[in-house]
Amino acid sequence: MTSLMDKSPKERASLLQDWQKQYELVSGNLLSMDLSRGKPAADQLALSDALENAIDGDYRAKDGTDVRNYGGLRGLPEARALGAELLETPAAHVIAGGNSSLALMHLVIRTALDKGLWQDERAWAKADAPTLITPVPGYDRHFTLTAALGINMLNVEMTDKGPNMDQVRSLIADDPNIKGIWNVPKYSNPTGCTYSDATVAQMAALPNDAAADDFVVLWDNAYAVHDLEFPGAKLASIYDASVALGTQDHVAQFASTSKVTFAGAGIAFIGSGPTVLDSLEKELQHMTIGPDKVNQLRHSRFLDGRIEDHMRAHAELLKPKFEVVLDTLERELGDLGVAQWTRPKGGYFVSLDVGPGLAKKVIQLAEDVGLTLTPAGATFPHGEDPEDRNVRIAPTFAALDELTEAMLILTLCIKLATAQGMHD
Repeated sequence: MTSLMDKSPKERASLLQDWQKQYELVSGNLLSMDLSRGKPAADQLALSDALENAIDGDYRAKDGTDVRNYGGLRGLPEARALGAELLETPAAHVIAGGNSSLALMHLVIRTALDKGLWQDERAWAKADAPTLITPVPGYDRHFTLTAALGINMLNVEMTDKGPNMDQVRSLIADDPNIKGIWNVPKYSNPTGCTYSDATVAQMAALPNDAAADDFVVLWDNAYAVHDLEFPGAKLASIYDASVALGTQDHVAQFASTSKVTFAGAGIAFIGSGPTVLDSLEKELQHMTIGPDKVNQLRHSRFLDGRIEDHMRAHAELLKPKFEVVLDTLERELGDLGVAQWTRPKGGYFVSLDVGPGLAKKVIQLAEDVGLTLTPAGATFPHGEDPEDRNVRIAPTFAALDELTEAMLILTLCIKLATAQGMHD
């Protein structure tokens, strides 16, 4: 098929007329569909229903702790071991917390800003303009958290191997205001890329390269075990790389079971060097007398030795949904040259780029016929996509038949918006 740009004006006008008619037909269907958030569907959550039986009246942890009582700021040993498996770091370097990794990210950033993470005079708030590097397109909650704490953001390009490290190193070399960099290193949100071994090694070296002596690599490995194919993509260990380079106390790793078991009732983890963990424990003692150890115990028992089998069951439910998304994009748009998209092997999203200046229009056209998508610009700080191109597709929550219909509507909106732009 000839690309849309290469078609004659008459052919484009005819296609525009056809697509407008199709859109008018869809608009009369009173649809209500939502591809806006990466939530697990009910059948995924049901895979973990046996969590409720994991305690079975036995509230004693392996070390004899009665998990119903207070205490244990760093979490149960078996929960920390679970976090160590996700983070690929020793359990001694892990804190197991509550259900939210975002809360642990807030704890780290707030502590770094106000008091510093190293129990010395360093604190980000002493800088003229504390700034974090934000690879784009990226994770919207990283951006909103950073903005809420009054920290500036500086964008760098996300490639298929991770952030553009030449850009990163150039930015940090002479500017002590740049205090860290956000990362989703495996099946990145939203592109689905996994960092190359070289990128991981370069990330671990950044604290040594930075003008700021309080630089932190923020390593949010949210999709560490969320493979769609097995064996999954292999991410090099930033723990090993940072130990070798002496930067362990300048790397903060995060993970959780939020999309492994129950989205709102899991365990979150942070891994770092001993100085950082000591600093965070001092902050935690003012906030809590201990995490939910009952939940930590049930998760540890439920997932012990079976994470991969459990995630294979997730993949059986999710892979057909990603296939619907990718097959529809290829069939409806592949030869038209009007969009590009990623083909992730894991994670929760597909990143779609339409023509410059068209993302908001596409999303509005979809909304007008009952399809809700992630807002345009959400994958950039402050919601500002400079080219207005990126659309994040979140296929996990919808049923297959609904997802099939939604993707036909989305691709129709892309074709219509593109053709209208050419006609104008």
